[in-house]
Amino acid sequence: MYYPEPISKLIDSFTKLPGIGPKTAVRLAFFVLNMKEDDVLDFAKALVNAKRELTHCSTCGHITDQDPCSICSDGTRDESVICVVQDPKDVIAMEKMREFNGRYHVLHGTISPMDGIGPEDINVPPLIDRLKDEKVNELILATNPNVEGEATAMYISRLVKPSGIKISRIASGLPMGGDLEYADEVTLSKAMEGRREL
Repeated sequence: MYYPEPISKLIDSFTKLPGIGPKTAVRLAFFVLNMKEDDVLDFAKALVNAKRELTHCSTCGHITDQDPCSICSDGTRDESVICVVQDPKDVIAMEKMREFNGRYHVLHGTISPMDGIGPEDINVPPLIDRLKDEKVNELILATNPNVEGEATAMYISRLVKPSGIKISRIASGLPMGGDLEYADEVTLSKAMEGRREL
């Protein structure tokens, strides 16, 4: 279907976002056209400001508008424990839990030889440097429970093990409220491995 060029460009821009297909992009573009001009300008300004004003923390790699980030500069957090995650959104998910009071390290991806991504392509070298400089007793590996996440966790574990730092992996298995009959074999296997005494 033919759209005037400004709408077509807007639709194309929306389709570049994850999870937005052509139909949703058209719906969003026409929604924006119906918005008040001030709201559209605020929306555009928020996009530009987020891109320009946010950076990565030089210590942990989390997104921030100040360096170091608020988590790394918080003196009440436990410096002896670092939780390693794949993406900044994982830090946000962990913080929602309000159970973890340590520090973080964001990898910005996982090792994936199929995609040509090795350890040097993600934020592993700065993690190793942190472990030399900081007094860390435990490293919690909280990468996703998929092939790439597991490979990354194993690589970091082998790299760090000789230093004597305790290395733990977050548990994986059945979600609360989940039914056994709908779980796949790998999930059930992980649930059995991670069982604990009551």
